[in-house]
Formats: sequence, structure tokens, C-alpha cells
Amino acid sequence: MDFALTLLAIAVAWHLMRSRYQRARISLLGRHLANMKLERHMETLTQGYTRAIHEDSESRQLQVLDTFTQTENVVAANVQTLADAMQKESERDTAMGPFAFCVPYVERVAPEAALRDFRALLHIHAAGLRAVIGNDAGLDPKTRAFHIAAELYLLQHSCHWFCKSRAVADARLLMRHKVEHKKVIESVSALTRSSYTKWVENSHTQ
Repeated sequence: MDFALTLLAIAVAWHLMRSRYQRARISLLGRHLANMKLERHMETLTQGYTRAIHEDSESRQLQVLDTFTQTENVVAANVQTLADAMQKESERDTAMGPFAFCVPYVERVAPEAALRDFRALLHIHAAGLRAVIGNDAGLDPKTRAFHIAAELYLLQHSCHWFCKSRAVADARLLMRHKVEHKKVIESVSALTRSSYTKWVENSHTQ
């Protein structure tokens, strides 16, 4: 009985510590997003692209896609602003642990080589979005929209990973967008895929 109570007490303490830790991370990111409408703009784009694809004629598809130019540019600017602002935060506060599940404050005890820097990840997203939205590769409108949507899904995944955990981010991606993380990686631009893969593999060195 005493053993069971001890386990229960440990579980409750762990839950409270994890909740506090995650709230702090959500608050940190939220402070930098407070003056932006980034999430709303991202939703506008992803839903709008889906609507465009379901238009009957190609001319109508292109017409609908063309209406999102301003929103795309705002999103690219917002993500760059977010990346620059987060760069001012401390390395400890923006470090991400090596586990798929949340281990509160692991970045304070884990070796540097095992950690990942969320600030570097945001710069990867900013560069990737800027390149795809600017259409550096000369993509056709529908292919371009497909890649932008993938970039936005991956950005959302990264924010959920930072605030909660990799496992939660994977689950939310699948639940909200019906797509697996691996498929999103395959669907982003080559620039983002290469930088992101190196960030994941090399952790702290990025």
C-alpha cells in the first residue's frame, strides 16, 4: 500500500513538474507571437490551398491561389521576425532535449551534443519559407502551394515539439492534417529538408 502511494505521489509530482515546464515554454513562444496573427494566416493559406485544388478548372485554381500572395508574404515576414526575436533568448531556454517524450529541464543536465537549438530551427523554417514563397526554384503555382503548405505544417510541428514534445507534435500533425511527419519532410523544399535533417542529426552543432 505504501509503495502504491509512493508511486502515485511520484506520478502526480511528475505531472505537475511537466505541466509547469510546458507552460513556461508555451509562454515563452507566445510572448513573441503575441503581436502577430501568424497562426491565423497559416490556417488561411493551408485551407485556401485545399479549396483551390478542389476548384473545377485550372484557371479558377490559379485565380484562387493568386489571391494569397499578400498573406504568403506576411507569413514569411512573421516567421523571420519570430526567428530573429527568439535569437535573443538564452541558449538554455531554447534548448530541446533528445527524447521523443517530454523530460522537464533535461536540457540543464544533458550533454550539449545531445541537445537541439530551437532558435536554429526557426531560422531554417524562415529561410525555407522565404525561398519557396519567393519561388526561387521557378515552380508552377500548384506545386509552389503544395510546398508552402508542407513548410507550414513542419513549422507548426516544430513549435509543438518545442512546447510539448516530439511525440505530441507527431500526433497533432496526424490528427489535424492527416499526414505523417515523414511525409511532410518529403514534401518540403530540398533546402528545408536538407537543413532540417542536419539539424535533427547533428543536434547542438546546428
